[in-house]
Amino acid sequence: MTPKTLFDKIWDSHVVRTIEGGSDVLYIDQHFIHEVTSPQAFDGLRARGIPVFRPAKTLATADHNIPTIDQDLPIKDELSRNQVETLNENCKKFGIEYFSLNHPNNGIVHVIGPELGYTLPGTTIVCGDSHTSTHGAFGTIAFGIGTSEVEMVLASQCILQNKPKKIRITVNGELQKGVTPKDIILHIISQMSSGGATGYFVEYAGSAIEALSMEGRMTVCNMSIEMGARGGLIATDLTTFEYLNNIPSLANRPDFKSLLLSWRNLKTDEGASFDREVVFDAGIIKPMITYGTNPGMGMAIDEVIPRINNDREGAVTLAKALDYMGFRPDMKLPGHQVDYVFLGSCTNGRIEDLRAFAHFVKGKKKAPEVTALIVPGSKRVEQQAIDEGLDKILSEAGFELRQPGCSSCLAMNEDRIPAGKYAVSTSNRNFEGRQGPGSRTLLASPLTAAAAAITGKITDPRDLLNN
Repeated sequence: MTPKTLFDKIWDSHVVRTIEGGSDVLYIDQHFIHEVTSPQAFDGLRARGIPVFRPAKTLATADHNIPTIDQDLPIKDELSRNQVETLNENCKKFGIEYFSLNHPNNGIVHVIGPELGYTLPGTTIVCGDSHTSTHGAFGTIAFGIGTSEVEMVLASQCILQNKPKKIRITVNGELQKGVTPKDIILHIISQMSSGGATGYFVEYAGSAIEALSMEGRMTVCNMSIEMGARGGLIATDLTTFEYLNNIPSLANRPDFKSLLLSWRNLKTDEGASFDREVVFDAGIIKPMITYGTNPGMGMAIDEVIPRINNDREGAVTLAKALDYMGFRPDMKLPGHQVDYVFLGSCTNGRIEDLRAFAHFVKGKKKAPEVTALIVPGSKRVEQQAIDEGLDKILSEAGFELRQPGCSSCLAMNEDRIPAGKYAVSTSNRNFEGRQGPGSRTLLASPLTAAAAAITGKITDPRDLLNN
């Protein structure tokens, strides 16, 4: 029997049929939707006079456009309010489960899917959102789709896709103190570039990946798209099973034990081949920070911004990025003033991220000139942070725990970064204007964000870990 990769095992088992010319009709086990990319899809169904084919396979939540304070009040922005209300109406009409703004299960789609037990190993998952690859941490094939494809899945529970190539990225060794899963993926992207995995689906492997918690694995898989990959996944193991076992809705299922047995086979066979293999040493990874306008423009926090060489690929792009950021080649970033700090998003809005940030700032004080947005990824994360007293630790240090939502990850809500201001952000994208027109974003880990919030400037978190 020919050895198969984990990706091939899942993909091949979900192919309904192959279209002449190479495309596959792929069955989708779980479909997530939110208020931004679903309205046109529902309008398409109405225009065709057809229902949602399997509404029980779709879950909706409001996350992108919602405020993170005063969620009990009507949404102020008319466009945002209309999109959220439209999602509510569409879900009622088509019989889709919907976690509205004040529902106890509300939150960012890629946070609530795993924590509520909708994300299951060996399945296929799609959402009209780039960072659907987050769910790959559970040994799933998960990827973002466009609005027309959202309509396709609503109508048929299938999607037409070309099978991508496969790349295995292996990270071996132990991380240094102060280095986090976010630093792992920022390091990988900085080495491979923002387009280095285009056309591939990534499997992350190696001892450093296996040592990560599920939250850490989700952070790594979340940013697969930022190097051009279609998605990323990690084989299941005891860490996966323990996480799932702690979800009551799953652990109480009568078939849970049999599911666990089937999930144990979700790994790449020995001898299976990939189209490409890349290996990294975890021991050399340092706290990372970006300096440009795509996630590939990143470096260790103690390095200098690279020079612009005439023969360097992307020299024009780099020059433009540095001009936008107000930086220059050979510049070191530590000591540079910070205006905003954002902890949250589907990349770093889980309880583990809030714990890391809170424990770092405990006994310290927020720099008065810094505006900090500390945003849990879901209502459940918010409640857990309160139950653990993290809100009190944050408050004593001068921070406020806000309510859940995508928040300052993107400029679709009230949590925008003003033009010209610098934000150290734990989110996933630093594109021009991503956090607000003219805003300047530096991607980093929760620890690096915490260090910036305390000092008011870009700071190597390792300098404060022993203080």
